[in-house]
Amino acid sequence: MRLHQSIAQRLGTAILCGEHAPGAHLGGEIEAAEALGVSRTAYREGLRILIAKGLLESRPRAGTQVTPRARWNLLDPDVLAWMFSSTPDPVFTRDLFELRGVIEPAAAALAAARRSEGDLAAMHAALDAMRVEGLASEAGQAADRAFHDTLLRASGNEALAALSSTVGAAVQWTTRFKQRAHVTPRDPLPEHLGVFDAIAAGDGLAAAAAMRTLVDLALADMAPGFAFPESPAKDP
Repeated sequence: MRLHQSIAQRLGTAILCGEHAPGAHLGGEIEAAEALGVSRTAYREGLRILIAKGLLESRPRAGTQVTPRARWNLLDPDVLAWMFSSTPDPVFTRDLFELRGVIEPAAAALAAARRSEGDLAAMHAALDAMRVEGLASEAGQAADRAFHDTLLRASGNEALAALSSTVGAAVQWTTRFKQRAHVTPRDPLPEHLGVFDAIAAGDGLAAAAAMRTLVDLALADMAPGFAFPESPAKDP
């Protein structure tokens, strides 16, 4: 990792963890760079990364300050990695799984109708690697991510495929959080196999239902790590 990327990671994590709240000023460039023990150029390049991701803004004579949370690109793969490097916000974690619950069942249904033999071979290879390596290993986690990435691309929908980096990052970092939090791992391979079998059979309804089960169980696996708030109440 290059120095300016390390600076962005350090400051980005501090922002996401609440160390620097929205509206907070980061101070002068010279002082901040000296405090981090880096050059002004590296510090400035690190800030540019965070500005591009919506976490910071810089204005003439106003300095650099943390933006409101609503402007943060929370689905950026780097931002997700920084968020899950410590204990993530339970509300956002729930929201992330709800987003997966919208995207992935629909993608699975489309994949059942549009997948190619190459897609099936790639998903099958990913499942084999998950079985052999296990999700406690980086190789197993990479295989899990490859399965979800291939499924989105197999949907034949370019807009859905464009979300593969976000979904993949969500799969990767929530899995790593569960491993780090010493949550007793449940083997998710049967659910993945259920999704694969339905897609291979061309059964869109079964594929969507199997993916919904997979996502719901993955969310339930997070529960021992922290307490989730209740979902917002519906209007009467």
